[in-house]
Amino acid sequence: QLQLVESGGGLVQPGGSLRLSCVASGSTLDDYAIGWFRQAPGKEREGVSCISSFTGSTYYTDSVKDRFTISRDNAKNTVYLQINNLEPEDTAVYYCAARDLTCSWRNFDYWGQGTQVTVSS
Repeated sequence: QLQLVESGGGLVQPGGSLRLSCVASGSTLDDYAIGWFRQAPGKEREGVSCISSFTGSTYYTDSVKDRFTISRDNAKNTVYLQINNLEPEDTAVYYCAARDLTCSWRNFDYWGQGTQVTVSS
């Protein structure tokens, strides 16, 4: 069974950058679309980015598309989320998740445990 582990979160000042990693085990990531989601305190979880399996097509929610970049390295079974120009509003727990083949903001079957991103001066 596919297992996902996120890392790379932390405390960063506004304007800073982070690269989150999502490492898979138990199966290859090749057949999965991988999404990144975040949940801020008191708010619903939202999808921020997704990368499809074979084509590598990428998708972003409007609020992050100029600052977030998703990429995948299938040889390392890893998906990355590069976050630049961090804002306090980006503070949240970030999760990666997997679903079959194509991107959507729904119906993800596998989830990681999350990594905390805190943006504060």
